[in-house]
Amino acid sequence: MQGVTLEMVVTSLVDRLGWDTLGQRIDIRCFTNDPSVKSSLKFLRRTPWARKKVETLYVSLMKD
Repeated sequence: MQGVTLEMVVTSLVDRLGWDTLGQRIDIRCFTNDPSVKSSLKFLRRTPWARKKVETLYVSLMKD
């Protein structure tokens, strides 16, 4: 994932899945309650386990 920023990952997932589906796939409040890219980035930068889940989902979707 070199050269891909966390913001690019979140934006890409939201564009492809939408907030509702993203929140269903990864059940964290920053995706389900009043979601925004800014709040999601803030949470994901402080929470390694959540960031790992987001990155794993992104990689799996980009393979398809």
